[in-house]
Formats: sequence, C-alpha cells, structure tokens
Amino acid sequence: MIHYLSLLAFVLLVALAAGRGWMLRRRGINAFLFGATDKSDFLLMPAVALFLYSILASAFGLPLPAVLKTPFFIERAVSWLGLAVCAISLVWFALTLRSFGTSFRVGIDEHSADKLVTNGMFALSRNPIYVGFLAFFIGMLLIYPNVVMCVVFALLLAAIYRQILREEKFLRQHYGAEYVEYCRRVRRYL
Repeated sequence: MIHYLSLLAFVLLVALAAGRGWMLRRRGINAFLFGATDKSDFLLMPAVALFLYSILASAFGLPLPAVLKTPFFIERAVSWLGLAVCAISLVWFALTLRSFGTSFRVGIDEHSADKLVTNGMFALSRNPIYVGFLAFFIGMLLIYPNVVMCVVFALLLAAIYRQILREEKFLRQHYGAEYVEYCRRVRRYL
C-alpha cells in the first residue's frame, strides 16, 4: 500500500510542475528551460530514472539488485511518516507554484523580464520550490531507506545547491539592490 501511495505522490509532484508548465505555455511562456544554461544539468537524469525505477520495482515487484533495494531498516511507522512528509511537501510545492504566478521556470530564464517574487511562500524562503523538493525526497528516503535513495538524495542535494548558487548569481545581476535587500530579509532555505 505504502509503495503505491508513494508512487502516486511522485506522480502528483510531476503533475503539479507539468500542469503549471502547460498553463504557462498556453500563455506563450516557456517554463521548461532545464539544461539551457548548462547541459551538465542532464547528468542528473540517470539518477532520477533510477529513483523512479526503484519505486516502480518496489510497487510492482520489478527486478532490482538486492544490494540496491534492501532497506537499512524496516519500520512501518517511519514509512508512514515519510509519506506524511511527502504529502506536506506536495501542499508546500502547490502553494509555491501559486506564489510564483507566471514567473515559474525550470531553469534560468535569461530572456524574461519578470518582477522579483517576494510574497507568499517566498516570504518564508528564497527557494521554497527547492525546500519542497528536498522535503519530498526526505520523505521518500524515509519510505525507502536504501542505497538507491541515499545516492539519489545526495545527487539531488548537490544539484539543488549548485542550481541555487547559479540562480542567486543571476538574480543578483538581474535585480541588483532589490535582490540584495530581499536576501537580508529572507533566508536561503527556512
């Protein structure tokens, strides 16, 4: 049961992002710029594929080497806690998408002149979308405490931190003093 619910949670996460991207596309805005700034972003895709396959393997009994999928511990209460963390992060993610308005992008949009978003979830964190992603994957790590999830989480953590640094550099150049003042008021994460 928990495996099916975790798969559903992942599908909902993807659906939220894809739905917002589709909605923006209908307004003539390309929200998916992943890899446009740096093609090395695509190096993360094998880890995401392994993550998704490991969930599918757990839910549907697909083959996966035991060394990768064997949990470090088995505790149903921890798995349910992980699912609750995923659910809360989905709500956080949805609220963040709402706060973004039409400024939501996957990647850095160097050609758009949107205003700096500082309200809603952005009043709590300068990077609420990444806080939501990290919380979601912490939840998944609690559901699937195995080698695959540890590797995926470590790679995701490094990729998110790298992306945050790139975005901060861009935002500082693009918005100048307004962004610097925002950084003084609001923390990077929480």
